[in-house]
Amino acid sequence: MYLYNSVSHKKELFVPNHPDIVKMYTCGPTVYHYAHIGNLRSYIMEDVLEKALRYLGYNVKRVMNITDVGHLASDADTGEDKMVKGAKRENKSVMDIAKFYTDAFFADCAKLNIKTPDVVEPATNCIDEYIHMVTTLIEKDFAYLAGGNVYFDTSKLEKYYVFNDHKEEDLEVGVREGVEEDANKRNKNDFVLWFTKSKFEDQALKWDSPWGVGYPGWHIECSCISMKHLGEDMDIHCGGIDNAFPHHTNEIAQSEAFLGHKWCNYWFHVHHLNTEGGKMSKSKGEFLTVSLLEQKGYDPLVYRLFCLQSHYRRNLVFSWENLENAKVTYDKLIAKIATLEEGGEVEQEAFAALKQRFETALNGDLNTSLAVTAVYDVLKAKCNDATKRAALADFDSVLGLDLLEAAKRFRDAQPKDEVDPEIDALVAARTAAKKEKNWAEADRIRDELKARGIEIIDTPQGTKWKRV
Repeated sequence: MYLYNSVSHKKELFVPNHPDIVKMYTCGPTVYHYAHIGNLRSYIMEDVLEKALRYLGYNVKRVMNITDVGHLASDADTGEDKMVKGAKRENKSVMDIAKFYTDAFFADCAKLNIKTPDVVEPATNCIDEYIHMVTTLIEKDFAYLAGGNVYFDTSKLEKYYVFNDHKEEDLEVGVREGVEEDANKRNKNDFVLWFTKSKFEDQALKWDSPWGVGYPGWHIECSCISMKHLGEDMDIHCGGIDNAFPHHTNEIAQSEAFLGHKWCNYWFHVHHLNTEGGKMSKSKGEFLTVSLLEQKGYDPLVYRLFCLQSHYRRNLVFSWENLENAKVTYDKLIAKIATLEEGGEVEQEAFAALKQRFETALNGDLNTSLAVTAVYDVLKAKCNDATKRAALADFDSVLGLDLLEAAKRFRDAQPKDEVDPEIDALVAARTAAKKEKNWAEADRIRDELKARGIEIIDTPQGTKWKRV
């Protein structure tokens, strides 16, 4: 399997550190509000990656954090904690907010067929781990105290901007408009490892530490949670492309300074879901959630298909028109699958050929668009329905589109076959005309049936009809 590595800026052959396990980490949600569908695009593609690895024969252990403390609203480690902001907005405690939106996040994931990771760890569970890492970084002279807070000293690194192949000044403190420089920092890129009571006096969650009562910085969470459950090395770290800087950059800095060796081999970044007005966010425009899609009549799996139709490393533009096109595609696909007959023996040679095309798509940097095309190849293949159904079930273990289940629901919702001797006679006459290669008569009968609102469906088992 070849995957694009954001560190090397090229596709690399995936070779795990250990033959018996793939260690995979996903940056989880900050649970202060509902996840919008831009956030969920990343989780869909990470889900496909995990399922693809399992499909290709790897044993995977996937870990995800839940950020329930410490994620600040600013790239400069200043501004209000997003969790506190959510608690104030709804007049609830921070932990009540965290539980409610954690449950809401996993409910959305279930609707999108996103598998829950093997380990899910809230940030508030790992205070001892953060304190241990910060203490060690201070001892190694990679961290310092200033203004009541503990900062990581990026000047001690040989290279800080590990993901970026453009000018360093483009990533200075003004990475986002409105971000102010922290005067306590020795260097503009330094970041907070631990805040104390000298800052954010209204912070709801605080813990004792060697540096005073306080709470961890955002970046240290993922480093410690991953090490707690995956050890001192990792195969794949996932997240949205907007996390590459500063979050993942800072993770690498503190983790490798702490460990003294390389930490993670492959970095998998999913690009933005944009609206026609730009990058999607919770703070501007219509707040697009899974619930809103459902309110407008869209099955969440239509959105999953919409995401799969584009490569994860390309920005994807969301519009209601584009989602409607995905719905039409999904509905037509399910209707075609619904015509496949159950039962029969799988033709193993044909199944293997179809499977190979699908695996080729996965192995080529998780090309989900090509993987969806492989589904259509199944429907067009010259093999029996048992083979097609087996291939679709096999592929859907990765794609997660409920192909056979949705097709069954579609069939069950159709009116039962009616008894109409006149229509049956016309269908039989058309079949006889086709056998005699009287195509003009067959077409005439088909057009007559269509004019009566009758759709005829040719299958290997014979011709069927239904009213439309």
